[in-house]
Amino acid sequence: MPSPKILVIPGSLRTGSHNAKLAAVAVSEFAQAGVDVSRISLADFPLPIYDGDLQAKSGVPKHAINLKRMIGAHHGVLIVSPEYNASVPPLLKNAIDWVSRVHELNEARGEVFRNRIFALAGASQSRLGAARALQSLRLILTSCHANVIANQLTLGFADQAYDDMDRLKHQGDIDAMKEMVRQLIDVSQRMM
Repeated sequence: MPSPKILVIPGSLRTGSHNAKLAAVAVSEFAQAGVDVSRISLADFPLPIYDGDLQAKSGVPKHAINLKRMIGAHHGVLIVSPEYNASVPPLLKNAIDWVSRVHELNEARGEVFRNRIFALAGASQSRLGAARALQSLRLILTSCHANVIANQLTLGFADQAYDDMDRLKHQGDIDAMKEMVRQLIDVSQRMM
């Protein structure tokens, strides 16, 4: 059976982000599993705040179209999200809002969400590990008709979760990462 292509999207641009570190750990885990994995930065897809009037006047920005195409070039997507005020950060929500508006030839609007498998992970310094943000993100994605796997990784006390090489140091976190990665690969492969 062919190997799926996996895209990892960190939802944070902050220097030293625990979620960027977690995304890097996930990329390594996918690579070890033998899949073709890519990691992007939302900084490479700058978008204005979503505004229906702006869309009506100027159309969907080219960076939203490019981000949608990047997602569409992969079978599975892992989004690694921080938690801002018990919810999804505006950077990530805005990117999803714009991508959901992309309508290309011979394609329904938002089709990229329906034909991909998504996984969620998040890290925070609290014990909840971005769980509230992931709950909100799951709701957002499923409202876009995305398939989101059941396993997710919530990394609590993230300021203490990495070793000096930025690898996860607690066995429970390592096992949770491996299980999420394995499920995303398996479900993505079945959907190919």
